[in-house]
Amino acid sequence: MNIGFIGLGKLGLDCAEVMAEQYNVHGYDIYPRTSDRVKVCGSPKEMIDNSDWIFIAVQTPHAAGYDGSTPSAHMEPKDFGHDAVKDAIRLINEHATAPKRVVLISTVLPGTTRREFYSLLDTQHQFLYNPYLIAMGSVKWDMVNPEMIMIGTETGDPEEMGGLIELYRPLMKNNPRYVTGTWDECEAIKIFYNTFISAKVGLVNMIQDFAMKIGNINVDVVTDALAQSNMRIMGPKYMTAGMGDAGACHPRDNIALRWLAEKYDVGYDMFNTIMGAREVQAKNLAKFLINNSNGRPIVIHGKAYKPDVPYCIGSYSTLIGFYVEESGRSVVYLDPLADDLTNVVGHIDEPSVVLMAHNRFVTYGYTGDVRDDCFYCPIPSGSTIIDPWRRLPKTLKNIEVVHYGNTRNTPTDK
Repeated sequence: MNIGFIGLGKLGLDCAEVMAEQYNVHGYDIYPRTSDRVKVCGSPKEMIDNSDWIFIAVQTPHAAGYDGSTPSAHMEPKDFGHDAVKDAIRLINEHATAPKRVVLISTVLPGTTRREFYSLLDTQHQFLYNPYLIAMGSVKWDMVNPEMIMIGTETGDPEEMGGLIELYRPLMKNNPRYVTGTWDECEAIKIFYNTFISAKVGLVNMIQDFAMKIGNINVDVVTDALAQSNMRIMGPKYMTAGMGDAGACHPRDNIALRWLAEKYDVGYDMFNTIMGAREVQAKNLAKFLINNSNGRPIVIHGKAYKPDVPYCIGSYSTLIGFYVEESGRSVVYLDPLADDLTNVVGHIDEPSVVLMAHNRFVTYGYTGDVRDDCFYCPIPSGSTIIDPWRRLPKTLKNIEVVHYGNTRNTPTDK
């Protein structure tokens, strides 16, 4: 089977390389790319000529400032950008000399494929919508161990899928659910899946805020009990209070859904509430850092939105840093991989208050990755580490460790 990819960026290349374990895969990108597994083509025509299936894995971005790495709940709601998808469709129309099965995997709002894309594609081709439930840093693992695989067609008729389930089956390491529906239904499943996660993270961090205000509450006791209550509350994933929702998808998805709620006059906007709560929670953490600094420098351990990736887009660390700086204090970051080096340092020279933003076990433990977390540089004696994940031992020599969210045996903040 011959597979093609338009878009070999941070999503497309990993996905193409997974498929290359079973199939002959060609890829094309407007930027130079290299791969040991995928044949990277110098022209779109070469890729299209050698592909029966063509996966579109391009970005659907918002304008600058909408990613959630700084406050964005107040900004005017906007739909995603669709230009890159439309450009990919034009390339297929221009160069395809035989019918192709075209599969869009990029995130879009419900109704977008039917309204924006389908009429652009030549009628000889078939259009499927097939978004992935994956995360940066574990794309390849997530792709072959999915919770479900969504496949959207024009009418939702499984007969229209054209063999896509059979394409995926040899790649899977688990036995996922296959969910079929219309384009619109699968668009909705993907983006509301992300929103459920955003809301879930916001709720558990709300419990953390109450623990910090009331006293004598270990947030983990509360969230562990809720996580195991699977009769009426969803399962344990994303039930550890800590850093807020982050990344290139979830914050911007809620902004786009605000636009959709206005467009269809839903009458209320839960998505703005989710984004607003995320920002207040970041402000609370920033205030806690400042109040515990006692004049010492403020350091955030991890600038990228999660460990082991370079991407600072949508970073909760930089959102906290924004509020620290808004209060008149300066902040620096420790992160050897960050793709934004603004205020990133390689070491700490004096006692500081350090926010332990990154935690590899909490982030990747579900994949079986149980590597120990490590500091990006030595932490000086006399420092205070604020651990929002509550996993560091409190016995570090000459370093105070504060488990943010565990206020057992502490005074009530009235």
